[in-house]
Amino acid sequence: MASVMRSTWPLLLGMLLLMVGNGMQGTLLGIRGGIEGIPTFEMSVVIAAYYVGFLLGSLMVPDMIKNVGHVRVFAALGSTISAILVLYALAPQWMVWSVLRFAIGFCFCGVYVTAESWLNAGSTNENRGRALSAYMIMQMLGIVIAQGLLNFGDPSGFLLFALPSILVSLAFMPILLSTQPAPKFETIQRMSFARLYRASPLGCVGIFLMGGVFSALSGMASVWGSAKGLSVAEIASFVAAIYVGGLALQYPIGWISDRTDRRKLVLIMSAIGALVTLVTVLVQPSFVGLMVVGAIMGGLANPIYALLLAYTNDYLDQADMAAASAGLLFIYGIGSMGGPVITGWMMGLVGPDGYWIYMGVLLALLAIYGGWRMTRRRALKPAEQGNFAVIAPNATGLAVEAALDEAQSSGDEAGAGAKDGDALFDESAQKVRDLRD
Repeated sequence: MASVMRSTWPLLLGMLLLMVGNGMQGTLLGIRGGIEGIPTFEMSVVIAAYYVGFLLGSLMVPDMIKNVGHVRVFAALGSTISAILVLYALAPQWMVWSVLRFAIGFCFCGVYVTAESWLNAGSTNENRGRALSAYMIMQMLGIVIAQGLLNFGDPSGFLLFALPSILVSLAFMPILLSTQPAPKFETIQRMSFARLYRASPLGCVGIFLMGGVFSALSGMASVWGSAKGLSVAEIASFVAAIYVGGLALQYPIGWISDRTDRRKLVLIMSAIGALVTLVTVLVQPSFVGLMVVGAIMGGLANPIYALLLAYTNDYLDQADMAAASAGLLFIYGIGSMGGPVITGWMMGLVGPDGYWIYMGVLLALLAIYGGWRMTRRRALKPAEQGNFAVIAPNATGLAVEAALDEAQSSGDEAGAGAKDGDALFDESAQKVRDLRD
């Protein structure tokens, strides 16, 4: 890991600062919206606009990079992000914020795509897995640090909007001044949704549902906290707990998933999540209890997302993985756009508990559908599965593709033994084709 840090530290440091800025603005808007008296549903539209912009960015930014290059796209989108973070404080109206959130979602997607292609190109086959793990850790760590910084200013003032703008501006210095050349960029082709669904119905449906769950859990957390009457410090701590839980449970759940039927894990974890939301609504726990709930929900939502990607990957040839990951991320993006809006509508109907009810319904549906799918297809043996890859829900297609490819390569090497690697892959691919047939 030390060698990875030495070779990629400019990118990792820049990404850490970027995620601090992104994590601050995401939570801060929900708090400031409550102070400004913006209704819950209107704030849900503001939150959802980020995911709309992010999805559009995933479609358009690759062509922008091909036309003008990594450095220009990176610098242009970065300066736009920095400006938007200041504009939030100057125009605290929900319609203006919606436009700005759409734009910042588009820009952050572009920044992630650019950074991830640099990371992938700058890594070797020997250290790519460690580099990707460090990258994902930096993403989550940045969001957690951001929540702590929210306690150093007044959310009704200007400072907390200026600080992430400064951090984002500084984030581009180590990356753009790095001596590592910009890599050649290749657009990822998408697999048809019909073919993707035939390969893994559970993967497609589950990814769509988890898009709604995670965008509500993380995106609407500060809006829910404001409606609940929590203080700034309590809201920040709750959001941090979500990401700490996700970071803590990714690796142990991944270890288990490589040794059992992944559908069972999806079913069990989604059922636990649905039960936790039900208990939260019925018991109305104290703040300490809410911290525990946030950590559990984050610890379930992050790994379920990665599990579904890994499960879908198990039924694909290696040549199809990149196209499939792009299609799955598009499905996830569609689900993410509706999550905040539906949550806001439900909170308008039943109060703050609508936040938990919405996620509970989606997780219950995933558990039911996962259980039904277990009756439709036999379970893969552990030797027939690829390795679990740690993937954050905000990763772009490039990071997902690289992580899944690295996991697949690791699985092939571990299981090869005395067999020739190419022969083993051909044998595994034929087994997958037989399972589909």
